[in-house]
Amino acid sequence: MVNPQPKVLVTCPPMLGQIDRFYQSASASGIELVPAEVTQVLSEEELIEILPNYEGWIIGDDPATRRVFEAGAAGKLRAAVKWGIGVDNVDFAACKDLGIPIINTPMMFGQEVADVALGYILSLARQLHAIDHGIRSGNWPKPAGMSLSGKTMALVGYGDIGRQVAKRGTCLGMNVIVYDPFVAVESMDSTVELQAWPNRVDEADFIVFTCALTPKNTHMFSDEIIKLCKQTAYVVNVARGPLIDEEALTLALEQGRLAGAALDVFEAEPLPLSSRLRKLSCCIFGSHNGSNTVDAVQRASLRSIELISGFLSQEQQKE
Repeated sequence: MVNPQPKVLVTCPPMLGQIDRFYQSASASGIELVPAEVTQVLSEEELIEILPNYEGWIIGDDPATRRVFEAGAAGKLRAAVKWGIGVDNVDFAACKDLGIPIINTPMMFGQEVADVALGYILSLARQLHAIDHGIRSGNWPKPAGMSLSGKTMALVGYGDIGRQVAKRGTCLGMNVIVYDPFVAVESMDSTVELQAWPNRVDEADFIVFTCALTPKNTHMFSDEIIKLCKQTAYVVNVARGPLIDEEALTLALEQGRLAGAALDVFEAEPLPLSSRLRKLSCCIFGSHNGSNTVDAVQRASLRSIELISGFLSQEQQKE
């Protein structure tokens, strides 16, 4: 009798959007993918209920907490992979304690997320979103934009995404100041300058977040920092929502202490209908979708399948 293939729960929305492309590769790798019904994330309680039924889990931005992993380990769960780069939602220590092998898929989306960041910068600089809204409303707006050459970008994070954003900024003639305590000066491109946060943030025309979220940098963009910024400065976040104190940002935008913001991520996702940000025409919003291109999703998903299959195969050999 042939043993059934281990079942792997998939809760990552971009991968779910192309899930039909991956069934064959997964089966050839000895696993069965099971797509979850989810828009952005499953709740902790939902995961505790369903995860014990699966040997593997390909994680999106779900609350992958100790409680969730304990419930999974009490059932069939034997391995997990965090799809993508960010790991702030995953309790890796719990996995280690429970003997659950886990890894993420770094170096997958640098160019894709950087492209989105650049798109936001261009749209804010030239007010493309405002022009679009005006024309749709029957008007013919002609707002004066900002030339990017010679302007300054304060870039928070100099990993794969940050380096790609810096490259795009310098190609446009921008001055790029980088903030990243984990980067050595000698490893940096000569076209950018390293500073300690928030030195010289008062010079920035664009403040761009591409760093990982940690307990130490939560709300690093606070009202205290906003007071240092130009009133004409724009904020772009393609990293993690809690890097920014959303209430402080909202109030600053309402009061005209910042010019605008482009946010692909938020403190609560999806963005609550009650959020005052929704009323601000100086903002551009995304749906935490910066990495979602056909090519990048295939790349990261196939890598996730390879990793989870390897973990489960190793676990099977131990039995």
